[in-house]
Amino acid sequence: MNEPAPAPKESVPTRRSFFGVLVGSISTVVGALMAVPLLRFALHPLFDSTSGTDWFPLGSPEEFGGADPVRAEVSFRKTDGWRVSQVKQTVWVTHDSSGQLRVLSGTCPHLGCVAVWRDDQKSFVCPCHKGTFAKDGERLAGPPPRGLDPLPVKVEGGKLWVKYQYFRQLVAQREVVG
Repeated sequence: MNEPAPAPKESVPTRRSFFGVLVGSISTVVGALMAVPLLRFALHPLFDSTSGTDWFPLGSPEEFGGADPVRAEVSFRKTDGWRVSQVKQTVWVTHDSSGQLRVLSGTCPHLGCVAVWRDDQKSFVCPCHKGTFAKDGERLAGPPPRGLDPLPVKVEGGKLWVKYQYFRQLVAQREVVG
């Protein structure tokens, strides 16, 4: 006896399958919405610069005409990844061998202590490990691997401007890191 093949069952959506699709869709949307800020948070430092330092005015060039270096402080906004802070750094305004104004970072290239000008020794001295530097920033003695780092300067609008930079420590060659 040949019985006819049973007709295929039509799939009737049930309440359970409807809720399964609904919960899955909502989960997908919520997951995608949560992933956007996480990806932005994780990738932000890759697409943003580490330090947003700008040019900082130190004063008129005539203020720095003396024989000895003059201490000045620069204050700027530093962006490091997600952290933004206001930073103050010491710089020294001096003259190079040709008499041109030169601005030196006050940070010792050895371990980052602030070098100070000693009138009695006519040199910069790092108080941490007694590194000494000439008036123009060149290394004279001690453990620092190089002299004090010169910073970019310009004279514009009757003022001396400096752009503060960070340099890698403990290396003989100057390498800007921020």
